[in-house]
Amino acid sequence: MTTPRLNRKLVLEAPQRLDDGAGGYVETWQALGSVWAKVTPRSGRETAVSEVAVSAVGYRITLRSAPEGDIRRPLPEQRFREGARLFHIQAVVDDDPDGRYLTCFATEEVAV
Repeated sequence: MTTPRLNRKLVLEAPQRLDDGAGGYVETWQALGSVWAKVTPRSGRETAVSEVAVSAVGYRITLRSAPEGDIRRPLPEQRFREGARLFHIQAVVDDDPDGRYLTCFATEEVAV
């Protein structure tokens, strides 16, 4: 395996549920830390969400590995932020047999 060029700084965020005082909750996002990654686009498509056209692009995001249970190891349902861009993580896999890198499969959605 060739060493990936980790040249994009992303912020890993996790969803947090806060009590709204009326028996429900409000979802916010908490930053867990920054990671350096290689971001590679995959395929894209246009869909409709609540009758609004949305462009969805898949990404393969490669970063240094972290042990299972470590806060720096991304999980599905978390996301990466790069400025105003949001990459929602669907799956995380070990990228190489030595366990040096992880690959996250993520989607960025933008209203069109």
